[in-house]
Amino acid sequence: MIRDKAGLEAAMDRRALLRMAAAAGLGAALMPRLARAAAQPELLPNVRAVVERWVGPGKFPGMVASLGLPGREPEFVARGSEGFTDADPVTPDSLFRIYSMTKPVTAMAAMNLIGEGRLGLDQPVHEILPGFQHMAVQDSYDGSVTALHPAPRPITMRQLMTHTSGLGYTIVQTGPIKALMQDRGLVPGQISRLVAPGLDWGTPVRGLDHFADRLARVPLVADPGTRWSYSMGLDLMGRVIEVVTGRPFDQYLHETIFAPAGMTSTWFQVPAAEAHRLTSNYVALGQVLAPIDEGATSIYLDRPAFPFGGAGLVSSPRDYDRFLRLLAQFGTIDGVRVIGEAAVRTGTSDLLPPGVAMPVGAGGPSGFGAGGRVGMGAEAGIYGWSGAAGTVGMVDMVHALRSQIFVQFMPPDALDLLPEFQVALKADVLALLETR
Repeated sequence: MIRDKAGLEAAMDRRALLRMAAAAGLGAALMPRLARAAAQPELLPNVRAVVERWVGPGKFPGMVASLGLPGREPEFVARGSEGFTDADPVTPDSLFRIYSMTKPVTAMAAMNLIGEGRLGLDQPVHEILPGFQHMAVQDSYDGSVTALHPAPRPITMRQLMTHTSGLGYTIVQTGPIKALMQDRGLVPGQISRLVAPGLDWGTPVRGLDHFADRLARVPLVADPGTRWSYSMGLDLMGRVIEVVTGRPFDQYLHETIFAPAGMTSTWFQVPAAEAHRLTSNYVALGQVLAPIDEGATSIYLDRPAFPFGGAGLVSSPRDYDRFLRLLAQFGTIDGVRVIGEAAVRTGTSDLLPPGVAMPVGAGGPSGFGAGGRVGMGAEAGIYGWSGAAGTVGMVDMVHALRSQIFVQFMPPDALDLLPEFQVALKADVLALLETR
Protein backbone atom coordinates (compact mmCIF):
# COMPACT_ATOMS: atom_id res chain seq x y z
CA MET A 1 0.00 0.00 0.00
CA ILE A 2 1.00 3.63 -0.31
CA ARG A 3 3.15 4.81 2.58
CA ASP A 4 1.67 7.85 4.31
CA LYS A 5 4.97 9.38 5.38
CA ALA A 6 7.96 8.66 3.21
CA GLY A 7 6.64 6.15 0.70
CA LEU A 8 6.18 8.68 -2.07
CA GLU A 9 8.62 11.58 -2.49
CA ALA A 10 10.97 10.86 0.38
CA ALA A 11 11.34 7.17 -0.46
CA MET A 12 13.05 7.94 -3.72
CA ASP A 13 14.73 11.15 -2.80
CA ARG A 14 16.37 9.89 0.38
CA ARG A 15 17.19 6.29 -0.55
CA ALA A 16 16.72 4.93 -4.05
CA LEU A 17 18.08 7.90 -5.98
CA LEU A 18 21.06 8.26 -3.69
CA ARG A 19 21.96 4.61 -4.18
CA MET A 20 21.49 5.00 -7.91
CA ALA A 21 23.66 8.09 -8.18
CA ALA A 22 26.40 6.38 -6.22
CA ALA A 23 26.29 3.21 -8.30
CA ALA A 24 26.49 5.25 -11.50
CA GLY A 25 29.75 6.93 -10.50
CA LEU A 26 32.09 7.00 -13.48
CA GLY A 27 35.84 6.63 -13.11
CA ALA A 28 38.39 9.28 -13.99
CA ALA A 29 39.63 7.11 -16.87
CA LEU A 30 36.46 7.88 -18.83
CA MET A 31 37.33 11.29 -20.27
CA PRO A 32 40.04 10.26 -22.78
CA ARG A 33 37.70 7.69 -24.32
CA LEU A 34 34.50 9.71 -24.74
CA ALA A 35 35.34 10.86 -28.25
CA ARG A 36 35.80 7.25 -29.38
CA ALA A 37 32.60 6.25 -27.60
CA ALA A 38 30.69 8.72 -29.75
CA ALA A 39 31.01 6.29 -32.64
CA GLN A 40 29.43 3.45 -30.67
CA PRO A 41 26.30 2.31 -32.57
CA GLU A 42 24.55 1.09 -29.42
CA LEU A 43 25.28 2.98 -26.20
CA LEU A 44 22.67 1.35 -23.96
CA PRO A 45 22.29 -2.40 -24.64
CA ASN A 46 21.90 -3.30 -20.96
CA VAL A 47 19.54 -0.43 -20.25
CA ARG A 48 17.54 -1.37 -23.32
CA ALA A 49 17.18 -4.91 -22.00
CA VAL A 50 15.93 -3.62 -18.64
CA VAL A 51 13.39 -1.34 -20.30
CA GLU A 52 12.13 -4.14 -22.55
CA ARG A 53 11.90 -6.54 -19.61
CA TRP A 54 9.81 -4.10 -17.57
CA VAL A 55 7.40 -2.97 -20.31
CA GLY A 56 4.42 -5.09 -21.29
CA PRO A 57 1.22 -6.72 -20.00
CA GLY A 58 1.26 -6.94 -16.21
CA LYS A 59 4.24 -4.61 -16.03
CA PHE A 60 4.60 -0.95 -17.07
CA PRO A 61 2.79 0.50 -20.06
CA GLY A 62 5.89 2.38 -21.17
CA MET A 63 9.11 4.13 -20.20
CA VAL A 64 12.01 6.13 -21.62
CA ALA A 65 15.71 6.10 -20.70
CA SER A 66 18.59 8.07 -22.14
CA LEU A 67 22.34 8.64 -22.10
CA GLY A 68 23.98 11.73 -23.54
CA LEU A 69 27.65 12.07 -24.44
CA PRO A 70 29.44 15.42 -24.71
CA GLY A 71 28.45 17.41 -27.76
CA ARG A 72 25.84 14.89 -28.87
CA GLU A 73 22.11 14.53 -28.78
CA PRO A 74 21.18 11.76 -26.32
CA GLU A 75 20.46 8.20 -27.25
CA PHE A 76 16.92 7.41 -26.14
CA VAL A 77 15.42 4.03 -25.38
CA ALA A 78 11.62 4.25 -25.52
CA ARG A 79 9.23 1.31 -25.28
CA GLY A 80 5.49 0.89 -24.82
CA SER A 81 2.60 3.32 -24.65
CA GLU A 82 1.68 6.38 -22.63
CA GLY A 83 -0.81 4.40 -20.54
CA PHE A 84 -2.56 1.05 -20.27
CA THR A 85 -5.64 2.62 -21.87
CA ASP A 86 -3.68 5.06 -24.04
CA ALA A 87 -2.35 3.46 -27.21
CA ASP A 88 -0.14 6.39 -28.19
CA PRO A 89 3.49 5.20 -28.23
CA VAL A 90 5.68 6.64 -25.51
CA THR A 91 8.45 8.77 -27.02
CA PRO A 92 11.15 11.21 -25.86
CA ASP A 93 8.49 13.89 -26.33
CA SER A 94 5.90 12.27 -24.06
CA LEU A 95 5.11 14.24 -20.91
CA PHE A 96 5.88 12.98 -17.41
CA ARG A 97 5.29 14.35 -13.91
CA ILE A 98 8.85 14.97 -12.73
CA TYR A 99 7.99 16.04 -9.14
CA SER A 100 11.23 16.76 -7.24
CA MET A 101 13.31 16.99 -10.38
CA THR A 102 11.74 20.46 -10.32
CA LYS A 103 14.02 21.33 -7.39
CA PRO A 104 17.28 21.60 -9.39
CA VAL A 105 15.50 23.85 -11.91
CA THR A 106 14.30 26.24 -9.20
CA ALA A 107 17.65 26.15 -7.44
CA MET A 108 19.61 26.91 -10.61
CA ALA A 109 17.33 29.87 -11.29
CA ALA A 110 18.21 31.13 -7.81
CA MET A 111 21.92 30.47 -8.38
CA ASN A 112 21.75 32.58 -11.52
CA LEU A 113 20.33 35.48 -9.51
CA ILE A 114 23.15 34.98 -7.02
CA GLY A 115 25.64 35.05 -9.86
CA GLU A 116 24.12 38.33 -11.06
CA GLY A 117 24.47 39.84 -7.59
CA ARG A 118 20.71 40.12 -7.05
CA LEU A 119 20.77 37.56 -4.23
CA GLY A 120 23.47 36.36 -1.86
CA LEU A 121 24.16 32.69 -1.17
CA ASP A 122 24.33 33.36 2.57
CA GLN A 123 21.86 36.23 2.54
CA PRO A 124 19.12 35.94 5.19
CA VAL A 125 15.76 35.10 3.66
CA HIS A 126 14.07 37.73 5.81
CA GLU A 127 15.81 40.46 3.84
CA ILE A 128 13.55 39.49 0.95
CA LEU A 129 10.62 38.03 2.91
CA PRO A 130 10.40 39.94 6.23
CA GLY A 131 7.99 37.43 7.75
CA PHE A 132 10.88 35.00 8.24
CA GLN A 133 12.90 37.28 10.51
CA HIS A 134 11.79 35.84 13.85
CA MET A 135 11.26 32.10 13.55
CA ALA A 136 10.35 29.63 16.29
CA VAL A 137 11.76 26.10 16.36
CA GLN A 138 10.36 22.88 17.80
CA ASP A 139 12.25 21.79 20.89
CA SER A 140 12.16 18.24 19.49
CA TYR A 141 11.94 17.20 15.85
CA ASP A 142 8.31 16.35 14.96
CA GLY A 143 7.38 16.94 18.59
CA SER A 144 5.08 19.49 20.18
CA VAL A 145 4.09 22.61 18.24
CA THR A 146 3.89 24.61 21.46
CA ALA A 147 7.22 23.63 23.08
CA LEU A 148 9.37 26.02 21.05
CA HIS A 149 12.48 28.16 21.19
CA PRO A 150 13.65 31.11 19.10
CA ALA A 151 15.75 30.26 16.07
CA PRO A 152 19.37 31.04 17.00
CA ARG A 153 20.21 32.33 13.52
CA PRO A 154 18.33 33.42 10.39
CA ILE A 155 17.45 31.14 7.48
CA THR A 156 19.67 31.75 4.46
CA MET A 157 19.32 31.16 0.71
CA ARG A 158 21.97 28.42 0.95
CA GLN A 159 19.86 26.63 3.52
CA LEU A 160 16.69 26.84 1.39
CA MET A 161 18.50 25.13 -1.49
CA THR A 162 20.18 22.42 0.60
CA HIS A 163 17.28 21.43 2.89
CA THR A 164 19.09 22.73 5.97
CA SER A 165 16.77 25.66 6.72
CA GLY A 166 14.73 23.81 9.35
CA LEU A 167 11.55 24.18 7.28
CA GLY A 168 9.34 21.12 7.38
CA TYR A 169 7.69 19.13 4.60
CA THR A 170 4.14 17.84 4.61
CA ILE A 171 5.21 14.55 3.01
CA VAL A 172 8.00 13.96 5.53
CA GLN A 173 6.87 15.26 8.92
CA THR A 174 4.60 13.37 11.30
CA GLY A 175 2.41 14.24 14.27
CA PRO A 176 1.09 17.70 15.14
CA ILE A 177 3.50 19.64 12.90
CA LYS A 178 2.25 17.75 9.85
CA ALA A 179 -1.37 18.36 10.85
CA LEU A 180 -0.64 22.06 11.37
CA MET A 181 0.94 22.41 7.94
CA GLN A 182 -1.91 20.60 6.21
CA ASP A 183 -4.53 22.64 8.07
CA ARG A 184 -2.85 25.82 6.82
CA GLY A 185 -2.67 24.63 3.24
CA LEU A 186 1.11 24.20 3.20
CA VAL A 187 0.85 21.40 0.67
CA PRO A 188 3.42 22.01 -2.09
CA GLY A 189 2.32 19.44 -4.63
CA GLN A 190 -0.49 17.40 -6.13
CA ILE A 191 -1.05 13.79 -7.15
CA SER A 192 -4.56 13.02 -8.28
CA ARG A 193 -8.19 14.02 -8.31
CA LEU A 194 -8.84 10.84 -6.34
CA VAL A 195 -9.12 11.05 -2.57
CA ALA A 196 -7.55 8.04 -0.85
CA PRO A 197 -4.96 7.41 1.87
CA GLY A 198 -1.53 8.37 0.57
CA LEU A 199 -2.92 10.13 -2.51
CA ASP A 200 -4.38 13.14 -0.75
CA TRP A 201 -1.61 15.39 0.48
CA GLY A 202 -4.22 18.00 1.44
CA THR A 203 -5.61 21.13 -0.18
CA PRO A 204 -2.93 23.72 -0.94
CA VAL A 205 -3.41 27.40 -0.23
CA ARG A 206 -3.85 29.42 -3.41
CA GLY A 207 -1.09 31.81 -4.31
CA LEU A 208 2.65 31.63 -3.73
CA ASP A 209 2.48 34.82 -1.68
CA HIS A 210 -0.09 33.31 0.69
CA PHE A 211 1.93 30.09 0.88
CA ALA A 212 5.01 32.02 1.99
CA ASP A 213 3.08 34.13 4.50
CA ARG A 214 1.55 31.06 6.16
CA LEU A 215 4.82 29.11 6.15
CA ALA A 216 6.49 31.95 8.07
CA ARG A 217 4.04 31.36 10.92
CA VAL A 218 4.74 27.64 11.29
CA PRO A 219 7.52 26.39 13.60
CA LEU A 220 10.73 25.08 12.10
CA VAL A 221 11.54 21.42 12.78
CA ALA A 222 15.26 22.09 13.43
CA ASP A 223 17.56 25.03 14.03
CA PRO A 224 18.66 26.57 10.70
CA GLY A 225 21.95 25.24 9.41
CA THR A 226 22.16 22.21 11.69
CA ARG A 227 20.40 19.30 9.98
CA TRP A 228 19.60 17.98 6.48
CA SER A 229 15.84 17.51 6.51
CA TYR A 230 13.89 17.31 3.26
CA SER A 231 11.80 20.45 3.09
CA MET A 232 9.67 23.03 1.32
CA GLY A 233 12.73 25.23 0.89
CA LEU A 234 12.62 25.23 -2.91
CA ASP A 235 8.90 26.04 -2.90
CA LEU A 236 9.66 29.06 -0.75
CA MET A 237 12.51 29.94 -3.10
CA GLY A 238 9.90 30.39 -5.80
CA ARG A 239 8.44 33.27 -3.79
CA VAL A 240 11.92 34.73 -3.18
CA ILE A 241 12.46 34.76 -6.95
CA GLU A 242 9.13 36.47 -7.51
CA VAL A 243 9.93 39.28 -5.09
CA VAL A 244 13.49 39.80 -6.35
CA THR A 245 12.57 39.81 -10.04
CA GLY A 246 9.14 41.39 -9.87
CA ARG A 247 7.79 38.63 -12.12
CA PRO A 248 5.57 35.61 -11.40
CA PHE A 249 7.79 32.64 -10.65
CA ASP A 250 6.49 30.46 -13.49
CA GLN A 251 6.85 33.32 -15.97
CA TYR A 252 10.41 33.97 -14.79
CA LEU A 253 11.41 30.33 -15.33
CA HIS A 254 9.90 30.33 -18.80
CA GLU A 255 11.53 33.57 -19.88
CA THR A 256 14.99 33.01 -18.41
CA ILE A 257 15.55 29.24 -18.56
CA PHE A 258 12.99 27.28 -20.58
CA ALA A 259 12.70 29.52 -23.64
CA PRO A 260 16.40 30.35 -24.09
CA ALA A 261 17.37 26.71 -23.43
CA GLY A 262 14.93 25.46 -26.06
CA MET A 263 12.82 23.62 -23.48
CA THR A 264 9.43 23.75 -25.21
CA SER A 265 7.66 21.03 -23.22
CA THR A 266 8.10 21.94 -19.56
CA TRP A 267 5.16 23.44 -17.64
CA PHE A 268 3.44 23.67 -14.27
CA GLN A 269 0.15 23.35 -16.18
CA VAL A 270 -0.03 21.17 -19.29
CA PRO A 271 -1.79 23.08 -22.11
CA ALA A 272 -4.98 21.41 -23.26
CA ALA A 273 -3.57 21.11 -26.77
CA GLU A 274 -0.70 18.98 -25.39
CA ALA A 275 -2.81 16.67 -23.21
CA HIS A 276 -2.47 13.87 -25.78
CA ARG A 277 1.24 13.64 -24.90
CA LEU A 278 0.71 13.30 -21.14
CA THR A 279 1.39 9.84 -19.72
CA SER A 280 -0.71 8.20 -17.01
CA ASN A 281 0.52 7.83 -13.45
CA TYR A 282 0.02 4.69 -11.36
CA VAL A 283 0.26 3.49 -7.80
CA ALA A 284 1.99 0.19 -7.10
CA LEU A 285 -0.21 -2.06 -4.99
CA GLY A 286 2.02 -5.06 -4.54
CA GLN A 287 2.89 -6.09 -8.09
CA VAL A 288 -0.24 -4.44 -9.54
CA LEU A 289 -0.30 -0.94 -11.02
CA ALA A 290 -3.54 0.97 -10.53
CA PRO A 291 -4.18 4.27 -12.36
CA ILE A 292 -4.32 7.38 -10.17
CA ASP A 293 -3.93 10.18 -12.74
CA GLU A 294 -4.66 9.37 -16.36
CA GLY A 295 -3.28 11.66 -19.00
CA ALA A 296 -6.58 12.64 -20.62
CA THR A 297 -8.15 13.80 -17.34
CA SER A 298 -5.02 14.64 -15.35
CA ILE A 299 -4.99 17.12 -12.50
CA TYR A 300 -1.99 18.63 -14.30
CA LEU A 301 -4.33 20.01 -16.95
CA ASP A 302 -5.69 22.42 -14.31
CA ARG A 303 -3.95 25.55 -13.14
CA PRO A 304 -2.18 24.63 -9.87
CA ALA A 305 -2.82 26.48 -6.62
CA PHE A 306 0.61 28.02 -7.13
CA PRO A 307 3.72 27.02 -9.12
CA PHE A 308 5.28 24.38 -6.87
CA GLY A 309 9.01 25.09 -7.13
CA GLY A 310 9.82 21.86 -5.34
CA ALA A 311 7.58 19.36 -7.10
CA GLY A 312 5.31 20.91 -9.71
CA LEU A 313 6.75 20.53 -13.20
CA VAL A 314 5.74 18.27 -16.05
CA SER A 315 8.44 17.74 -18.66
CA SER A 316 9.55 15.45 -21.47
CA PRO A 317 12.73 13.33 -21.54
CA ARG A 318 13.97 15.44 -24.44
CA ASP A 319 13.34 18.71 -22.59
CA TYR A 320 14.90 17.62 -19.31
CA ASP A 321 17.95 16.31 -21.14
CA ARG A 322 18.39 19.84 -22.45
CA PHE A 323 18.40 21.11 -18.87
CA LEU A 324 21.01 18.50 -17.90
CA ARG A 325 23.03 19.33 -21.00
CA LEU A 326 22.84 23.01 -20.05
CA LEU A 327 24.45 22.14 -16.72
CA ALA A 328 27.01 19.79 -18.28
CA GLN A 329 28.09 22.65 -20.56
CA PHE A 330 28.35 25.09 -17.64
CA GLY A 331 25.34 27.20 -18.57
CA THR A 332 25.37 27.30 -22.37
CA ILE A 333 23.44 25.34 -24.98
CA ASP A 334 23.37 25.76 -28.75
CA GLY A 335 25.73 28.69 -28.37
CA VAL A 336 23.37 30.55 -26.01
CA ARG A 337 24.43 31.53 -22.49
CA VAL A 338 21.43 30.76 -20.24
CA ILE A 339 22.99 30.46 -16.76
CA GLY A 340 26.28 31.95 -15.62
CA GLU A 341 29.21 29.55 -15.51
CA ALA A 342 30.03 30.41 -11.90
CA ALA A 343 26.39 29.82 -10.94
CA VAL A 344 26.47 26.32 -12.44
CA ARG A 345 29.85 25.42 -10.95
CA THR A 346 28.79 26.58 -7.50
CA GLY A 347 25.30 25.08 -7.69
CA THR A 348 26.59 21.63 -8.62
CA SER A 349 29.17 21.65 -5.81
CA ASP A 350 28.68 20.75 -2.16
CA LEU A 351 26.88 23.65 -0.46
CA LEU A 352 26.04 22.03 2.88
CA PRO A 353 26.70 24.27 5.89
CA PRO A 354 29.76 23.34 7.99
CA GLY A 355 29.07 20.38 10.26
CA VAL A 356 25.98 19.17 8.38
CA ALA A 357 26.13 15.75 6.72
CA MET A 358 23.78 13.83 4.48
CA PRO A 359 21.69 11.11 6.18
CA VAL A 360 23.04 7.61 6.63
CA GLY A 361 22.15 5.57 3.57
CA ALA A 362 22.90 8.38 1.12
CA GLY A 363 24.67 5.95 -1.20
CA GLY A 364 28.25 6.59 -0.22
CA PRO A 365 30.06 9.84 0.50
CA SER A 366 27.96 12.72 -0.73
CA GLY A 367 27.10 16.33 -0.22
CA PHE A 368 24.23 18.45 -1.44
CA GLY A 369 24.25 21.31 -3.88
CA ALA A 370 21.55 23.58 -5.26
CA GLY A 371 18.56 21.25 -5.18
CA GLY A 372 20.42 18.00 -5.85
CA ARG A 373 22.80 15.40 -4.45
CA VAL A 374 26.50 15.91 -5.12
CA GLY A 375 28.76 12.86 -5.27
CA MET A 376 32.12 12.75 -3.51
CA GLY A 377 35.21 10.56 -3.70
CA ALA A 378 34.93 8.14 -6.64
CA GLU A 379 31.61 9.80 -7.58
CA ALA A 380 32.93 13.35 -7.58
CA GLY A 381 31.11 15.47 -10.12
CA ILE A 382 27.84 13.53 -10.13
CA TYR A 383 24.89 15.89 -9.55
CA GLY A 384 21.20 15.07 -9.80
CA TRP A 385 17.91 14.26 -8.16
CA SER A 386 14.73 12.26 -8.69
CA GLY A 387 10.97 12.54 -8.64
CA ALA A 388 8.26 10.86 -6.63
CA ALA A 389 6.80 9.08 -9.66
CA GLY A 390 9.94 7.27 -10.80
CA THR A 391 11.88 9.82 -12.83
CA VAL A 392 15.63 10.28 -12.32
CA GLY A 393 18.03 12.75 -13.93
CA MET A 394 21.79 13.01 -13.38
CA VAL A 395 24.72 14.84 -14.90
CA ASP A 396 28.41 14.04 -14.56
CA MET A 397 29.97 17.50 -14.37
CA VAL A 398 33.48 16.13 -14.85
CA HIS A 399 32.80 14.19 -18.03
CA ALA A 400 29.72 16.06 -19.36
CA LEU A 401 27.54 12.92 -19.40
CA ARG A 402 23.79 12.98 -18.79
CA SER A 403 21.52 10.07 -17.90
CA GLN A 404 17.80 9.71 -17.24
CA ILE A 405 14.92 7.33 -16.77
CA PHE A 406 11.29 8.36 -17.08
CA VAL A 407 8.43 6.18 -15.83
CA GLN A 408 5.30 6.89 -13.77
CA PHE A 409 4.57 4.93 -10.60
CA MET A 410 4.36 5.70 -6.89
CA PRO A 411 6.10 5.04 -4.60
CA PRO A 412 9.18 4.58 -6.79
CA ASP A 413 10.86 2.11 -4.44
CA ALA A 414 7.87 -0.27 -4.51
CA LEU A 415 9.38 -2.29 -7.36
CA ASP A 416 12.93 -3.24 -8.39
CA LEU A 417 12.99 -1.31 -11.67
CA LEU A 418 15.21 1.57 -10.60
CA PRO A 419 17.92 -0.54 -8.90
CA GLU A 420 18.03 -2.72 -12.02
CA PHE A 421 18.35 0.38 -14.19
CA GLN A 422 21.26 1.72 -12.16
CA VAL A 423 23.18 -1.55 -12.54
CA ALA A 424 22.49 -1.65 -16.28
CA LEU A 425 23.52 1.97 -16.76
CA LYS A 426 26.83 1.43 -15.03
CA ALA A 427 27.48 -1.72 -17.09
CA ASP A 428 26.83 0.13 -20.34
CA VAL A 429 29.20 2.94 -19.44
CA LEU A 430 31.92 0.54 -18.35
CA ALA A 431 31.51 -1.42 -21.59
CA LEU A 432 32.30 1.73 -23.54
CA LEU A 433 35.65 1.79 -21.78
CA GLU A 434 36.50 -1.89 -22.03
CA THR A 435 35.97 -2.09 -25.78
CA ARG A 436 38.29 0.87 -26.51
